[in-house]
Amino acid sequence: MAQLNFKRVLLKISGEVLGGKEGTGLDTETLKSLAEELKSVLDKGIQLALVCGAGNFFRGLSDKGGEMNRVSADYIGMLGTVMNALAIADFLKQIGVTATVQSAIEMPRLCDRIQPLKADKLLEKGEIVIFAGGTGNPFFSTDSTAALRAAEIGAEVVLKATKVDGVYSSDPVKDPTAKRFDTITYKEVLERKLKVMDLTAITFCSENKLPIIVFDMTVPGNITRLVNGEATFTKVIAE
Repeated sequence: MAQLNFKRVLLKISGEVLGGKEGTGLDTETLKSLAEELKSVLDKGIQLALVCGAGNFFRGLSDKGGEMNRVSADYIGMLGTVMNALAIADFLKQIGVTATVQSAIEMPRLCDRIQPLKADKLLEKGEIVIFAGGTGNPFFSTDSTAALRAAEIGAEVVLKATKVDGVYSSDPVKDPTAKRFDTITYKEVLERKLKVMDLTAITFCSENKLPIIVFDMTVPGNITRLVNGEATFTKVIAE
């Protein structure tokens, strides 16, 4: 596969990734490895922004069986993304990479507030910008956050890190005959009800002609392989 010919990308990862094998809390070795891989993206001359989930700390209502108010649960999840963002930024700085955390929930002692124009300038300077705090509103997922932030900073693609190496016709874990797509349109994703991102994020990306590349994050070094054109992935595009 050819190398990714993008100047600016936004990477969306789940919080569980940061928890290592257990998928909870923060795993030091995982954070070190992630920082090195993000540096490898910068070394390719690619401008990089990042959005991460908070599933390693809190998965909203799914953690509490619906016992908690949805708004409260979503805000707790947003705070979890800030913790993850600060951790990633710290490990990046340890290897000489400048990273700035911008949060939709203002907490000036810890991070900047969301400022797309400032983020644009930081990315141009070769810094990594980590967006935290979701959209700042309940009822929106970090998938939707990734789509929104990518559009705001003019990213050319959303890199969606998952546990599989692309988009399949059905669940490849349950169905050995599942077919992986090299390329698929947003229309096909919606018609087939394939789980790429949530409906809001998919609709937003489709309307703004923002492609998504789905790849496997569980393979060590796969972000580097992706930018080198060596990883397997699916590209979701507008018609």
